[in-house]
Amino acid sequence: MDLVDPFGRTIRDLRISVTDRCNFRCTYCMPEEGMKWLPRTDVLTFEEMERLARIFVERFEVDGLRLTGGEPTVRAHLPVLVRKLAQLRVPATSASPHAGRKPDLSITTNGSSFRLLAHELRDAGLDRVNISLDTLQREKFQRMTRRDELERVLDGIEAAKEAGFSPVKINAVIERGTNDDEIVDLARFGREHDVEVRFIEFMPLDASGHWINDSVVTQDEIVEKIHAVHPIEQMPARGTAPADRWRYLDGAGTIGIIPTISHPFCGDCDRVRLTADGNFRTCLFATDEFGLLPMMRRGGSDDDLAAEIQRAVGTKWAGHQINQVNFIRPSRSMSQIGG
Repeated sequence: MDLVDPFGRTIRDLRISVTDRCNFRCTYCMPEEGMKWLPRTDVLTFEEMERLARIFVERFEVDGLRLTGGEPTVRAHLPVLVRKLAQLRVPATSASPHAGRKPDLSITTNGSSFRLLAHELRDAGLDRVNISLDTLQREKFQRMTRRDELERVLDGIEAAKEAGFSPVKINAVIERGTNDDEIVDLARFGREHDVEVRFIEFMPLDASGHWINDSVVTQDEIVEKIHAVHPIEQMPARGTAPADRWRYLDGAGTIGIIPTISHPFCGDCDRVRLTADGNFRTCLFATDEFGLLPMMRRGGSDDDLAAEIQRAVGTKWAGHQINQVNFIRPSRSMSQIGG
C-alpha cells in the first residue's frame, strides 16, 4: 500500500538518524560546546530501527533507506544494522524498481572514520555513500568543522572508492563569505577524483540561529561560476531526487545542486525522517514530531505504528515556507534532526 500525503506525493524515501552524536562540530550544524546528547536509553535500538523500517518497506513500499546522524559511523557496530536492513524486501507487487528486492541502502557521513568501515559496510549490503566535504583548505576546514581532520576525510573518500561504492557523492554546503570562493576548486576535485560533488544551498538549520538569506549562494550563481571554467549542461529532470544535475561538456563527470532555498523542490518531495530518539518527521523543517518510540515501548503493535505513520503523513506540508512571513525555524538543529 502506498503512503500518500495530502498533496498526492507518494513517500518512497526514509531517512533514519542512528545517533545525535558527532565527532565534528560544524558551524552550520551544532554549537562548539554545550550540546546535550540523548541518554543512550532514549535512542532507538537496532532492533527498533529494523522494526520501523520493515513497516515502511513491507507495508508502505518505501524503497530507499538512508542512514544519517549526527555522524552515523560513531554508532558502534553499524554494519550490524546495515545487514538487518539489507534483509528487508520491497513487496514483489510494488511498482518500485526494487520490487522483490532489498531497498536501496545509503549513508551520509563526514568520512573521517570511513576507512575503518568501508569494506565491512559494503559487504553488509550498503549501496551508496555521500561524504561531506565543504572545503579543501586545511585551515578553513578546521574553522568550519572545529576539527583538524581534512586528511582523514580525503582518505575516507578514497576508501569508499576502493570498497566499490560508485558513484561516491560529495556533499558541500556553500555559505557566502565562508567557502563560496572554492566552488570551482570543489568542482575540479570531483572531476579529478571521479566523484560527484553535490553543492547544497545554506539552510536555516544552523545551531546558532543566525542564518540569513544573504548567506545563501544560489544554484544559479553556482552554475555560473562552474560553467565559466568548465562548461556544463543541465541533465533531464530529477524526478523526486533533491538534486538538479549537470554534466561537463567534455565528459569529465557530473555535478549536483540541492537548491532548497532558491528553487524549492517540495512539490516532488518523497522523503520522511526518523530521529535517533524515535520521533517521526514529515519534513526537515517540520515543527511537529510524532513519537513512535514511546508507542513501541508501551507495547504498540505494528498496526498501531502503521496507523500513526499514516496519520503523520496526513499532516505533511505543501512546502517549507522559507522566506515567507509565516516560516518558523525548527526547534532542533540539523544534528538533532538527522541530515
